[in-house]
Amino acid sequence: MIVRQFISWVRTAPAGERAEATRALARAWLVSDLSDDDRLAAEGALLMLLDDASPLVRQAMADVFAASADAPPAIIAALAADQPDIALPVLEFSPLLADADLVDLVATGSAAVQCAVARRVNLPVPVAAAIAEVSDAAAALELVENPHVTLAPFSLARIVERHGDLAAIREAMLQRDDLTASVRVALATKVSATLASYVAARDWITPDRASRMAAEVTERSLLDIASLAEGEDLAALVHHLRESGELNAGLMLRALLSGRTNVFTAALVELTGLPSQRVAALAYGRGAGLDALLTKAEFPAATVPAFRAAVAAMTEIGIAELQGVARLQRGLVERVLAQCESGATSAHDPLLVLLRRFAVEAAREDARLFCDDAATEIDAQRFVAMIEQASPVADEMSEDEGLEDPVTDDWMGEESFVEDRIFADAESWSADGDSEFFYESDFDDYAPMDEHYVALNDDNAAIAAANLDAEIALLVRERVAA
Repeated sequence: MIVRQFISWVRTAPAGERAEATRALARAWLVSDLSDDDRLAAEGALLMLLDDASPLVRQAMADVFAASADAPPAIIAALAADQPDIALPVLEFSPLLADADLVDLVATGSAAVQCAVARRVNLPVPVAAAIAEVSDAAAALELVENPHVTLAPFSLARIVERHGDLAAIREAMLQRDDLTASVRVALATKVSATLASYVAARDWITPDRASRMAAEVTERSLLDIASLAEGEDLAALVHHLRESGELNAGLMLRALLSGRTNVFTAALVELTGLPSQRVAALAYGRGAGLDALLTKAEFPAATVPAFRAAVAAMTEIGIAELQGVARLQRGLVERVLAQCESGATSAHDPLLVLLRRFAVEAAREDARLFCDDAATEIDAQRFVAMIEQASPVADEMSEDEGLEDPVTDDWMGEESFVEDRIFADAESWSADGDSEFFYESDFDDYAPMDEHYVALNDDNAAIAAANLDAEIALLVRERVAA
């Protein structure tokens, strides 16, 4: 009876009052103990209100029914197809929407609809795949950032393919811990291509040079990623490279000359179809096994001598232990280049051009590493020398001389002075100073003296300062040595 009175009243009530009454009726449907007749009448009234001219009425129903598993399915389906501001809470939270309905909504809905579906908890894999396939970048970003969704590798790859040129997408992808090696390589390729297009569009470098630099950076990134991959992940990566046309002789030669034998072996397994153990025995054993593998893998005949020389050089001089990024090993590159030059018929042979580029790259990388190591060592030595020069009195004193003074022992016990007041703030450095560090005594304003220290007479102060300088120099030497 009450529901029938509601239906009679709601036809003429103002929109705001209709919305509040609809909200109350929806809550009664969920929580009240209605009789069968009243429940049937209430459902009919709610279905009628779906045609209400005011969106406030349908919004009130959506707010109440959005996250409920007990809501009328017909009403949920209608609200999900309503205008976006009404449908969004239902699309994001309703457990009553079927996978097929969500896929259809993603395919036909607006960007806001796609984003709402992408934010759902425990989103089914088929729906996530649909979003990855057809959605715009905003929905793809919501999907990648959703911690409650499991994305299939092909969905991640599709997102990278469609939206990988956007920095926000790449950053969100790299925060995930389920990226396969092939997806990481695809991200690296997108980054290289995006940067190459950026610098070429501004005429900073020519498009051809930008493309060549992007290709080289992509190759190095690829090897870095591949060197960390194992088993099925590495095999999937190599298969991806083959399908994308990136698995070529130049890349494999770079892998071999960088000491990444696992990548070279996996590539031969992919190209020949032979078991990995068989490939390893043929590639790194004696005889013509390597030549047969390269021929079966359809590598250019002109590159076979380089691969043969690289394997021979690895056997003779070994492979350096590599940590982190993949680097061309200069000894291997120079050995292979010298052997290929001795048997070349032309100095402009494409293989020689490639090897010379590898040699220059390896030499420059070695030079960078040498300079970095030398700079680090020199900085440490200069640091110790500066500290020692800042305390000349300490070098002339014996250890016993400092220990005999009771005032010094008491003052030296204040560890906070040693730890907190040794050097002046960096902003107080003098523009005329010759060294990178300045002793605190030159900057009294920035290094307030301890009251007990001020009370000492000049002789005792000099002795205490000298001992303190000696202690500081000893601490610095120990830390640098460590």
